[in-house]
Amino acid sequence: MEPLYAALLGPAGFALFYVSAIVVAILPSYFANKDNSSYRSLGASGAISAILFAFILINPWATILVFFIPMPAIVYAVAYVAYSIYQDRQQADRINHSAHLWGAAYGIAFTVVAQPSLISHFLDQLAHPHFGF
Repeated sequence: MEPLYAALLGPAGFALFYVSAIVVAILPSYFANKDNSSYRSLGASGAISAILFAFILINPWATILVFFIPMPAIVYAVAYVAYSIYQDRQQADRINHSAHLWGAAYGIAFTVVAQPSLISHFLDQLAHPHFGF
């Protein structure tokens, strides 16, 4: 993903994307819990979701290994979003699933704003399945 953002935004493009994804992914949780002194959230997993979903936007049929099980990236994306929504509603663990969801959405949105033609590329890729890298 680094070469794409460097081409679109210059040498610091990927760093800009990554750092802004960290901030954007955590903001909804921050505002929802700003008055809760016992709430803690730390990490860059929202930014990792942003990178992953930007990649899936570009190559939805790439193979992703999940616990050594290969699957198309687009299938992983749907399963990941469904799981994250479910877990976010359960709030049974100490993982900020909301940050993962917002990071994924930001990764797609940022990339589409930077390169709008990727929408038609994504739709074309979906219409012509091919598996692998």
